[in-house]
Amino acid sequence: MVVGMSGGYGAWPPQEPEPTLELRQPSRWEKLRGRLPSSRGGEGDAGAASQPDNRLYGAPGHYAPDQYPPGQYAPGQYQPGQYAPGEYGVPGEVQPGAPGRPGGPGGPAGPGAPRRRRRISWPKRILAGLLVLVLLIGGYGTWLYFHASGKIRHEHVLSDYPGRPAEGKGTNWLLVGSDDREGLTKDQQDALHTGGGGVTGGTSRTDSMMILHSGSHGTTLISLPRDSYVTIPAWIDSKGKQHKESKNKLNAAFAFGGAPLLVKTVEVSTGLHIDHFAEVGFGGFVKVTDAVGGVDMCLDKPIKDALSGADLKAGCQTLNGAQALAYVRMRYADPLGDIGRMQRQRQFLAALAHKVSSMSVILNPFKLVPTLDDSLAAFKTSDGTSLGDLYDLFQNMKSVNGGGGHTIVVPIANPDYNVPGVGSSILWNQTKATQLWNDLKNDSEVTGFSAT
Repeated sequence: MVVGMSGGYGAWPPQEPEPTLELRQPSRWEKLRGRLPSSRGGEGDAGAASQPDNRLYGAPGHYAPDQYPPGQYAPGQYQPGQYAPGEYGVPGEVQPGAPGRPGGPGGPAGPGAPRRRRRISWPKRILAGLLVLVLLIGGYGTWLYFHASGKIRHEHVLSDYPGRPAEGKGTNWLLVGSDDREGLTKDQQDALHTGGGGVTGGTSRTDSMMILHSGSHGTTLISLPRDSYVTIPAWIDSKGKQHKESKNKLNAAFAFGGAPLLVKTVEVSTGLHIDHFAEVGFGGFVKVTDAVGGVDMCLDKPIKDALSGADLKAGCQTLNGAQALAYVRMRYADPLGDIGRMQRQRQFLAALAHKVSSMSVILNPFKLVPTLDDSLAAFKTSDGTSLGDLYDLFQNMKSVNGGGGHTIVVPIANPDYNVPGVGSSILWNQTKATQLWNDLKNDSEVTGFSAT
């Protein structure tokens, strides 16, 4: 049985719903332009748009455009920061520039918005500047250390031998000023009054010898007269010839066998273990003095000596390299002879060490680097001597001049001890000298010894 299409299931075919007029809110763009829909459903001019259409605004919740002040909306219309539904294509789309949204207050910058540059606080700037400064100083210090270390001149001077004194407490340096004329032209030698040679064809002599001991009781600088009458151990010359042990002047050991034989002679004569050796010649002495801008010295009386070339006035003055060399070498115009010369050498070396380690040199790289280059090139040191060892040497020499140490001469029994075949020599007071060496060996406080 066929049921009619008009039964309980409704009419067939289905009826199309009657078209209805959908009402919408005017967009802001239309409000601004005044192009509101007219009552006829088309677009009118501004005058027509200013008249509200009951079909558009008569519904509950809809109001005329001029009913509320600009920037405010009718209740229930839509919230600030959102567009009217369908106005921008997506219902409820968030308006750029709304509070907390991109481009708005409290939100990230939107596309095309100018980026705000972050300002770095002053404490951070200062911290960054200090960090850069530390890196620069560290890099400069590292470079300077390796640069200076490469300038040190080492020689094989110290060696073990049967009966060599054992290492004692503290550190012992043997410092030697020689008449080495390395780097000096003939004209420079004449200008410096250094003469032309050594004892025998090309050999060198010592102009001064000192032992610098540093330990728990400060620094002690002991002058060893070069004419000291001592025992020179057996030695082999450069031609391989064996020489027996003999008695002679201390200076002869350096002339016979160079620095190695001199070190051995000093160790045998004193019983001290020499840890480091340093030698400086005439040319090196002048360069170092000139590199630091001269050394300040105060003289009690004028000095004039034709053989050394010394011609200095009384009072405080700055000695250049040539003047300083003449000052420390002069002895014939000094009533004390070698003793007076050793006093001046100790005074000058302490003053030189003070000048080298002064802030005016250390903090000025244009003065420090040339000073290091000239100083290290002037010195010959024993194997194993590092830049740190040389720094300690200058600091200890500086402390002697600053009152933190002692300057003495090995005790003397006879300053004019005449020996046939050797000549006028200096004889040590063995009792007092042995006491001095034992004090240094045990790093005890040194007292009761003269500086002359």
